Amino acid sequence: MSRWKCLCAYDGTDFAGWQTQPTLDAVQDVIEAALRKLLKISIRIHGSGRTDAGVHASGQVFHFDADWKHDTSVLMKAMNTHLPDTIRVLSVTDISSEFHARYSARRKRYEYQIFLGHADPFETRYWLSVPYALDVDLMTEAGQCLLGEHDFSAFVAELDKENPVKELSRFDTSLVGNYLVLTFEASGFMYKMVRSLTGALLKVGSGKLSPQAFAEILKSRVRTKDVVTAGPRGLFLKEVFYDG
Repeated sequence: MSRWKCLCAYDGTDFAGWQTQPTLDAVQDVIEAALRKLLKISIRIHGSGRTDAGVHASGQVFHFDADWKHDTSVLMKAMNTHLPDTIRVLSVTDISSEFHARYSARRKRYEYQIFLGHADPFETRYWLSVPYALDVDLMTEAGQCLLGEHDFSAFVAELDKENPVKELSRFDTSLVGNYLVLTFEASGFMYKMVRSLTGALLKVGSGKLSPQAFAEILKSRVRTKDVVTAGPRGLFLKEVFYDG
């Protein structure tokens, strides 16, 4: 039996997130159903991490174990034949059984696509519309305090057993016209952490929260009313990094 590492992309708008759900309308459920049709056995896939309902991915990674005697390109094509247009497998690699999509991951990169104003109907699924003025320079300034290793408890929707200490190696902003992209890269992200960081940064950009107050929230490790959860629309899991 071989282990297969798969890179996939999906439009998360119509799914209940990545992680399997009783209603079977999560991305994981759909991919497992496709593999069941293809391989004629039940398959459990393991993702690099969960994404929330409505969140997209262009670089999600998952693995599964199964026998397959043909070329990897044939496996990828066969999987895509059984998947909806909103989910696409981009690559398949035969990999060591020691690899694990989640536990072998070293870093992840997320991007939040924000449109300043109202995005048009052809972009609204992929850009979070913000219909008020933003001072992007203030947002950039505030985000610098996130760099390095910190306890991010103040920016988590709900604390669980996961270690809240993460190392954020990259934060930057890119503004072209009305299109603003926030990039976060870290050793790991907790539940709704990127959405919470972005919600607070939007308050900074709107002048409701100073960069200094933003830094104090991080330092306090306590979530306050100034930390709101930004909507999922516009958030993308862009890349998962592994050794080698």
